[in-house]
Amino acid sequence: MKLAAGARTELSISDVSTVSPGQLEAADAKVYAEWFACLADPTRVRLLHAVAAGGRQIPVGELAEQLGISQSTCSHHVRKLADVGFLTVRRDGTTSLVAVNPACCTGLPHAADAVMGLLAPRPCCPDDLPTDVTVRALAPTDWADVRRIYAEGIATGDATFETDVPERRELDRRWLPEHRWVAEIDGKVVGWTALAAASSRPVYAGVAESSIYVGDGHRGRGVGKALIHQQVCAADDAGLWTLQTAIFPENRASIALHHSAGYRTLGIRDRIGQHHGRWRDTIVLERRAA
Repeated sequence: MKLAAGARTELSISDVSTVSPGQLEAADAKVYAEWFACLADPTRVRLLHAVAAGGRQIPVGELAEQLGISQSTCSHHVRKLADVGFLTVRRDGTTSLVAVNPACCTGLPHAADAVMGLLAPRPCCPDDLPTDVTVRALAPTDWADVRRIYAEGIATGDATFETDVPERRELDRRWLPEHRWVAEIDGKVVGWTALAAASSRPVYAGVAESSIYVGDGHRGRGVGKALIHQQVCAADDAGLWTLQTAIFPENRASIALHHSAGYRTLGIRDRIGQHHGRWRDTIVLERRAA
């Protein structure tokens, strides 16, 4: 799929090969290298940003004035960006109108993700599970333990924005009935995981929010691995296509646990909410079913 008529290099998502584990196809690497080489000039980076941020067709003369460069220099860089497919150019009388190619907004991030290995197949879930941990469906008699472990998580200061344990009725309303699990060691509940619907809209019926808590004194023993293994396998079997969660950056153990189950980091939500009087960031992670 060419993004600009007559473009030398095709800026495309659908035409590139599927990324193999640990390997980027030679043809894809060549295309991506040409895209990145085009952006090796800072003036072109500034120019592409100006057009993309402008959100409209911009005359070359206006772009040149905005960037503080001559019109001939601006035209030269516009041609280079148009050749690759980042920009489109339309003549209107004697004026050249420049616009960003819409596919650039997805094609370029796609290329960066492919090069960084973020599109390679991810692991399903941890396979080195502890032999002394049993995971089963949450039973009505487990609610007291679930809320106790929730309170122990809140006490760490890095598990949730919640400052008080939600009531059982609220949790029961929020959590998906078929996606509530507890972990036991020697018959004692030591952790839990649950999924909640991300939205009430039908289009997001397969998207769920994940929560995992391990009780005080049982962290670092593989309880979280056993829980997330059950969580993602059950979600895949049920046809859920996206699991998502938000974790404080300080909670490195939880971030690593989710990465081990195929979640990938989407980004950071800076100062997204206040917690005990101070602004906190969260790391947003997502797992997509195969």
